[in-house]
Amino acid sequence: MVETVVIGFLGTTLDRGGAARWEQWRPTVDLCRHDDLLVRRFELLADAQFQKLADEVTADIRAVSPETEVRTHHLGLKDPWDFEEVYGTLHDFARSYPFRPDEEDYLVHMTTGTHVAQICLFLLTESRHLPARLIQTSPPRRRRRDEGPGTFAIIDLDLSKYDLLASRVHREQREGLSFLKSGIDTLNAPFNRLIERIEQVAIASRAPLLLTGPTGAGKSRLARRIYELKKSRHQIEGAFVEVNCATLRGDAAMSALFGHVKGAFTGAVQPRAGLLRTANEGILFLDEIGELGPDEQAMLLRALEEKVFLPMGTDREVRSDFQLIAGTNRDLTEAVRAGRFRDDLLTRINLWTFRMPGLHERIEDIEPNLEYELDQWAATNGSRVTFSKEARAAFLGFAMSREATWAANFRDFNAAIVRMATLAPGGRITTAIVEDEIARLTATWAGPSVEPSDDLTRRVLDPEVLARLDRFDLVQLADVLRVCAESTSLSEAGRMLFSVSRNRRTTANDADRLRKYLTRFDLSWPRVRARL
Repeated sequence: MVETVVIGFLGTTLDRGGAARWEQWRPTVDLCRHDDLLVRRFELLADAQFQKLADEVTADIRAVSPETEVRTHHLGLKDPWDFEEVYGTLHDFARSYPFRPDEEDYLVHMTTGTHVAQICLFLLTESRHLPARLIQTSPPRRRRRDEGPGTFAIIDLDLSKYDLLASRVHREQREGLSFLKSGIDTLNAPFNRLIERIEQVAIASRAPLLLTGPTGAGKSRLARRIYELKKSRHQIEGAFVEVNCATLRGDAAMSALFGHVKGAFTGAVQPRAGLLRTANEGILFLDEIGELGPDEQAMLLRALEEKVFLPMGTDREVRSDFQLIAGTNRDLTEAVRAGRFRDDLLTRINLWTFRMPGLHERIEDIEPNLEYELDQWAATNGSRVTFSKEARAAFLGFAMSREATWAANFRDFNAAIVRMATLAPGGRITTAIVEDEIARLTATWAGPSVEPSDDLTRRVLDPEVLARLDRFDLVQLADVLRVCAESTSLSEAGRMLFSVSRNRRTTANDADRLRKYLTRFDLSWPRVRARL
């Protein structure tokens, strides 16, 4: 039989002594009176100054429960309300106590002792320094002994043992993931893992987040969903402020971001708070952060590190405590090497970096996103639009094929659905509408026909190399260079060029494959990017 051992403080008030003590509820004594809880040993924590009360309580426990052995431990606390002293003393007790969890079941009594003592006991039990469960006792309604010993509840801090709590935690996690995905039941496993990691980081941290990936991959929408998730959990109080840094230039950039005082420059007739101050206690999303100028980058770095900055036209600092989410479709590491982006700023915002994949990398998510876009159309326009069976099959067949490059990713996809829904007679998208849309998309993505004298090849290749190439090689190379021009990194270009064949390989190094191809023409990725 595993024996029950209770560890608890002597209650200098609740365990009061005296002639009338048997008329009152006393938690330490009455804990040992329960018929359904046999306490074999009670480790009574007390101070020497209360030894008389401890002796009285020990005698009373023996009277009501002869099977219970009481051991008194003098802790020697000078101030029972000093957290550091109480925790240190109890920690020493826990480390020196000869626990035998295979033979004894330990309960920590949480009803007696100061609030500081109760908190420390909880922490030590939660950290498993005390390999125990908690027990909480309550008096009978009138606190009279003749009404019985009251009630008790045992609490196990291993939450995995509580099905309802565990299911609640899992449900909240699923809700968080679904929230970040806008409720879209995505099927792409790497993308789902990415969103799961983003959800973990977003909830646990206020550090900057860097979202990378091609234009139209959903960085802006994800940033707003992160804000809404944190807002719903009361982690932030301020606003969501979004700006595309590519639209900011010169004084207008400094003013928009950091604000200005009246008269700071010609035309500054009114003061302006600036986006950083507007985002105080909220989230600032700087899309295309790589487009910021050097002065704006320096000011932003200080604002991130010190939470202060100087508006234009004043030497009085302004404080703003915001969380930054940055977005970019550029390779910021390459921008640092080229001197276009500050290395220290990249280091500051690169703690959590997540690459958003393009739509062509998530073809299994096209159908769920189709349903989402139709729902969005219905919510915006107040009418439901559907596909005929044949039209739906035709569109999905094209959308998931190698011919559909989705150059602008979800922007292309959304525009296609909006056009078809707008043209749908009676709210029904027909095969003819789908065929027209496919032709439109194909023509848009095809661009101008590729000739041997294509501008890209002439711009990148040296004339002597160009003269040695067959027309076949020039046509192929021109298409490769066009993909390189649309991509932000060697890896992204490789994934786009070899998206079909990579699915048939157990391992894929598309970047190395592209690098070797370019070497055939005496080209390298930095050289190609520099000349495009």
